Amino acid sequence: MALAPVKIKQYVEQRGKGYWIVGTRISLDSIVYSFLSGESPESIAQNFPLLTLEQVYGAITFYLANRELVDAYLEEGKAEFRQLQKSCQEKSPLLYQKLKAAQAQK
Repeated sequence: MALAPVKIKQYVEQRGKGYWIVGTRISLDSIVYSFLSGESPESIAQNFPLLTLEQVYGAITFYLANRELVDAYLEEGKAEFRQLQKSCQEKSPLLYQKLKAAQAQK
């Protein structure tokens, strides 16, 4: 009996500088941060109803197989965010203070 060829599924794709779940607008970042904060794949799938459990496991598997690459990508995103935050603080210090005060009241 001959084995039928198995199609290998891709769960993550690179678009521009970012990584996304194939066929969605959901970033890999969202899944990875949920996973790293201790959420189970089932919980992540519930929080992202557009994703199947298979897609969530596929994204987590991609992360675990490419951990150094994805961690560096996430760190780069954090650095960009910090730079943007600093720029906004310098351009509009009063608005920045109001936003920080509102955030502290939550």
